[in-house]
Amino acid sequence: MAVIGSGPAGFYTAYRVMAKTATRIDMYEALPVPFGLVRFGVAPDHPEVKNCQEKFEEVAQSPDFRFVGNVAVGDASSNTHNPNGAHVPLAALARHYDAIVFAYGASKDRKLGVPGEDLRGVYAARDFVGWYNGLPSGEEGQEHSSGDLNNRIVTDLARADTDTAVVIGQGNVALDVARMLLEHVDVLRKTDMSEEALEALSRSRIKRVHVVGRRGPMQAAFTIKEVRELMKLPGVGLHPFDTATLLPPKLKDLPRAQRRLMEVVAKGSVTPLSEANKMWSLDFCLAPKQFSAGDDAGRVAMATFEQTRLTDPFDSNAQVERTGELMDVPTQLVFRSIGYRSQALAGFDDLGIPFDDRRGMILNDGLGRVLRDVRSPDASMTTKPFPGFYCAGWVKRGPTGVIASTMEDAFTTADAIVNDWQSEAPFLAGSEEGGSGWDGVQAEVDTAGAKVVTWADWQKIDQVELDKGQQLGKPRSKFTRTEDMLAVLG
Repeated sequence: MAVIGSGPAGFYTAYRVMAKTATRIDMYEALPVPFGLVRFGVAPDHPEVKNCQEKFEEVAQSPDFRFVGNVAVGDASSNTHNPNGAHVPLAALARHYDAIVFAYGASKDRKLGVPGEDLRGVYAARDFVGWYNGLPSGEEGQEHSSGDLNNRIVTDLARADTDTAVVIGQGNVALDVARMLLEHVDVLRKTDMSEEALEALSRSRIKRVHVVGRRGPMQAAFTIKEVRELMKLPGVGLHPFDTATLLPPKLKDLPRAQRRLMEVVAKGSVTPLSEANKMWSLDFCLAPKQFSAGDDAGRVAMATFEQTRLTDPFDSNAQVERTGELMDVPTQLVFRSIGYRSQALAGFDDLGIPFDDRRGMILNDGLGRVLRDVRSPDASMTTKPFPGFYCAGWVKRGPTGVIASTMEDAFTTADAIVNDWQSEAPFLAGSEEGGSGWDGVQAEVDTAGAKVVTWADWQKIDQVELDKGQQLGKPRSKFTRTEDMLAVLG
């Protein structure tokens, strides 16, 4: 079986399948290092969330598991964060495996679709999160390269006129972004945040952060842990919001989890505004309308929002109505945090794998089996499982949930694979054609121009990062360039 992607969805699927039936698994990863969003998406001050890596390391110790790192599946354009890595066509994998699991997550962010979104100073939260977590940036100088983008983030944080940031979205990623901007950098120095990000944040001029949402607190997507952390930041105060109209008069009548969350929101920050040296706000009922440049043409200076009203402020599923009333927020830095999205791999069309571009998902039966349209004997079209193709994680169900829900989702996919195998359902015929997994792919595709990283190679990189981190008084000091990772291997 081939698993494309080495994040939680890929590893948990591999773990479950290997636990239930004799299986040999090759896991493909476009970067030289594993773990996906556990390494590059989890906030650096949340180390406990990364404990799942211990389970993944157990999986990788199996003699039936092979890590194929620094190898993207698709074409040369499919490896934006590692353009010098190898790539293999999806069709080649289909010729050498019984089954392929797509578990490659969501590599793009959703856009707002409003004027001015492409102004300098407007960033995807995903890019900011990747930057402070040390996601390799590709080749600088390339058009739209993430290396150039990272340099712009560093510069923009330290600009003398940049004291106010706007984060659009009110999920946990939005709160992570706000917390990184507001937290004292000395606290972050004890985490595995990249050294470049620590240096840039130490020079940041940001003193005020707006966290903006179209709906109200009762509809917000953040959870209690993340909002409580912001409320407890020393020296950081929260601007009040209109609790009278947006919160029910009797919080005690709410279900327990929602009551506890709303109590934290209503109580506000530990530090009074009068004593705060930095401030933030939860700005509810505002929909982004446009971004405008100031004297520095091409650079954001103003965010304009349209005020909204809710059909029922106390209903978690309340709908938003536009009011036509506009509000301007002067800002020099904007992060949109309205969700990630997956993309189709190069080769999907050739193999007939259906991808819903609007939703950013592979068409599947909800249990992980990829579906396709098949013409029935009476000439009508029907949807049936596509033998041998499966999906797990965000590319299966959309970019929602936490690692625990990704685990459950991956287990569901794994159970479908095992059930299909044990019931002798049709699979890919690849392993019958003489090539066995990665050995067969490698014999067919020339990857000599790039180093293929094994699990033992990753362990060498891992040890160097841990040793560097120990010298700096932090858990790990990540390599942020693939060239430096590969240099460890000689």
